[in-house]
Amino acid sequence: MTSAISSAANPSSGADAPQIVNAPADRPQLSNILAALGQAAFVWDIASDAITWTEQAASVFQDIDPGSLASGAALAKLIEPSGSVRANVLLATSPASRRGEGLPYRIEYGVRASASAPMLWIEESGCWFAGADGKAVRAEGIVRLDNERRARDEQLLKMSQNDALTGELNRTHLAAALAGAIEEATRYRSSFAFMLVGIDHLARINDAFGFDVADEVIVEVAKRIRARLRGGDVLGRFSGNKFGLILKNCTVDDINVAAERFLVGIRDEIVPTRSGPVSVTASIGAISAPRYARTADEAISRAQETLETAKSRRSGSFSVWRPNVERDAQRRVNIRVTDEIVTALNERRILTAFEPVVDARTRQPAFYECLVRMRQEDGQFLLAPDVVPVAEKLGLIRLVDHRVLELVIAELAEAPDVRLSLNISPDTTMDPDWWAAIESLMRAHPGAAERLIVEITETVAIQDIDDVRGFVTRLKNFGSRIAIDDFGAGYTSFRNLRKLGVDIVKIDGAFVQNITHSSDDRAFVQTLIDLARRLDIKTVAEWVQDEQSAVLLRDWGCDFIQGRLIGLASSERPWSGQAVLPAAS
Repeated sequence: MTSAISSAANPSSGADAPQIVNAPADRPQLSNILAALGQAAFVWDIASDAITWTEQAASVFQDIDPGSLASGAALAKLIEPSGSVRANVLLATSPASRRGEGLPYRIEYGVRASASAPMLWIEESGCWFAGADGKAVRAEGIVRLDNERRARDEQLLKMSQNDALTGELNRTHLAAALAGAIEEATRYRSSFAFMLVGIDHLARINDAFGFDVADEVIVEVAKRIRARLRGGDVLGRFSGNKFGLILKNCTVDDINVAAERFLVGIRDEIVPTRSGPVSVTASIGAISAPRYARTADEAISRAQETLETAKSRRSGSFSVWRPNVERDAQRRVNIRVTDEIVTALNERRILTAFEPVVDARTRQPAFYECLVRMRQEDGQFLLAPDVVPVAEKLGLIRLVDHRVLELVIAELAEAPDVRLSLNISPDTTMDPDWWAAIESLMRAHPGAAERLIVEITETVAIQDIDDVRGFVTRLKNFGSRIAIDDFGAGYTSFRNLRKLGVDIVKIDGAFVQNITHSSDDRAFVQTLIDLARRLDIKTVAEWVQDEQSAVLLRDWGCDFIQGRLIGLASSERPWSGQAVLPAAS
């Protein structure tokens, strides 16, 4: 070879591609430079297709027969994935603007010595030169081995596409694969199944053994699912304890068989971990697409819904999504009510109605329970049972509770002799914004706190005694009182009531309404009243329907009653004088 590479880039090209020039005297120096850089230089005569290499070519193209490098056609046979990549670059660029001026190029390709040999990734950069007709006549450049960078790029690509723990597709690429599967199945009129596999009670494993053991369980479950997939099926990690599966050409009838295969594979063998064996089950929610899901979002949403349905039945179960007219109708109602709630909040159409709670002996008003009402645009009202469950389900209850708090404090400020109670949802008990609002309102309206009773359901009280005790303590520090609503439904122990420091228990009306006919209900209610009295906790009986029930409750020592007998909630302010709640003795 009679050419050498200059150390400067071709200034007219504006690129870093080296230019080969005639400089025989520089050959020893050139050889040393190329060897140090791990590069080899070449001249490719396009007309004859002959390639001339410097001696370093052997170290770049490891274990490849030099004869396979002697011509462009021979080298092309080794190149993957496209053998014509080197020739194509000559066609893809425009001819030189001035004769003799080289145009730079840079390409990357893989070569193999044989089908079983490892891939060598080559980076080639250089210039090609045109003849008088503008066609390429010669190319000159250098090549270098680029395996390390290629491996690094592939690792980065894998990390961007795959879950770091399991090596399976991550959520983003799982969703992309799902969208592609729906498009393909729609085009070819085929069907497939999308499944969400959720590991049951993974949080318990975290608590009992630690997160590292839980990670071992996740990895093992992924392996067991992977081992039972067919060729072409797709597996990805959807979230912490959930995997998504795309099962190609899987009909509705096949889904049950496939689901059972995965459930058995997960549960039938103990998972060995560094902390000992762990028993694991999983539940599955599935949907057939594109029959019941036309988009990836729809498939994911419905699979999650069916997974929750499966988990609610029992651990290790399976559910498949099917159309449900009642469910769809309820969702339309939810959407409508949600929109109405937000609009009503903005337009100040969330109001309160007042239900009297009276002394069981004197029948004089003790306080009034404030119940939420929503005035619709046509003037009709939605009651609390129509508003609160939907607001809780859709995350709007915080806003509703904030508005009711404002209304109740405003009533207390306007009527200094009235006592009022309000109900708050489970989420509100831990809502820092609600606390900020009540503190601000209490400072703005001195004396209101002492006439406020806050009702929380028994279910909330027993979920986390310590958190609820903190909530109760903060309110009592304001001077407010605490009532446990629907008491008896959750069977809270009286030890917990004493630990919480509540002032009032409201006995669940489901037990009160039948005390004149049911000996079991009579015994239950009488026992609750007796125990509460021994703990100096006031009692309220809800849903009192008739005089006979009221007399029984009074004789048993119940402090207050409310219900149809006394009067239902009204948007009119029923108080005319002072409503006093007797102090606990």
